[in-house]
Parts: sequence; C-alpha cells; structure tokens
Amino acid sequence: MQRSAYIFPGQGSQYAGMGRELAESSAAAREVFADADDALGFALSELCFSGPAEALQLTENTQPSILTTSVAALRAAEEAGLPPPAFVAGHSLGEYSALVAAGALKLADAVRTVRARGRYMQEAVPVGVGAMAAILGAGVEIVEEACREAQQGEVCSPANINSPNQIVIAGNAGAVDRASELLKTRGAKRAIKLNVSAPFHCAL
Repeated sequence: MQRSAYIFPGQGSQYAGMGRELAESSAAAREVFADADDALGFALSELCFSGPAEALQLTENTQPSILTTSVAALRAAEEAGLPPPAFVAGHSLGEYSALVAAGALKLADAVRTVRARGRYMQEAVPVGVGAMAAILGAGVEIVEEACREAQQGEVCSPANINSPNQIVIAGNAGAVDRASELLKTRGAKRAIKLNVSAPFHCAL
C-alpha cells in the first residue's frame, strides 16, 4: 500500500486569487475558508481570492492565508478520495499547516496563532526595513562571504539552505540588495527578491 507525504509551503508562495478555484470546486475547501473567516472575524477568504496583493503580502495576512489555503487543498484532496497523509512537514510557516494536517492543532487555533505571530513579526521589523532573496547557483561558502561583505553595519545572512544551490538570504533591505549584486558577479545564476514583508530567519 502506498503512503503519501505532504510538504506545506511557507511565506512567499502567496498570490491574489489563491484558493479560489479550490473553493469553487470543493465543498470541503469552502468549509475550511468559512471556518477561517469565522475564527478571525473577517473575510480572509476574500483576501485570498481577490487580493489586493499589497494587503496579502503583509505577514499578518500572509500567514493565515497560506495556512488556510494549504489546509483547504488537503481537505479537497481527501474529499476527492486521496488517502490522508502518512507524513507531513512544512517550510517555516508550513509547519503550522502540517500540525493542522496531523490533527495536533485545530484550524481555528492555528489561524489565530499565525495571524498574531505575523503581527508581532511585523512590529519587530517594520515594512520596508528588511528583505529576503533567493540565491540560485552559488554555494553556501560563497553566499556567506558575500553576506559578510554586504553587511556594512547592517544584518545580512543565509536564512534558509534549501539545497546546495538554492539559498535564501535575509536582513536589512540594503544589505540584502548589496549581497545579491555581489553574488551575481560571483557566479550566482539568479538573485530573486522574495515577496515577503519582513526578513525571517535572521538576527533582525
């Protein structure tokens, strides 16, 4: 018998319109969005389905939106006859989605928790102060060295080592920009600014 594993995404994967098709085609997904709306006291579903993107990008909105859409996708899959996952995991915020999928957290508790988590994170680093970027095609040592050179009294460091050739950096926006430009001259194939409102997984 085959067993399935689900890995849930973290911040940066959000976009205006996410979850709309799921809710239109799956009663189970619609119920997840309705439950999240009730738990938060506002129409999170409309923010997911229609944006605006600027509001969706704010981490206090991003976190419950991604979590809710992730759980809605899982429930839609189960409704379609797929077996529940035998294993779950998540990238950063996705760990909360995994906890809901595993039955360790109720959806209502999870969306309220991550909304508060996002608000506190944004209070710690106001919008525009920090940034994150995905560096493709440069090794860990090269990225670490570029981050050190780019700091200039600010914060910049590797935040997520997703693979030997895909490393996310985080810190002050200016330092992240400087490191990205340095890395482009040192063999990185791309430096992609992430669609997030705070610099997660760093000293800030």
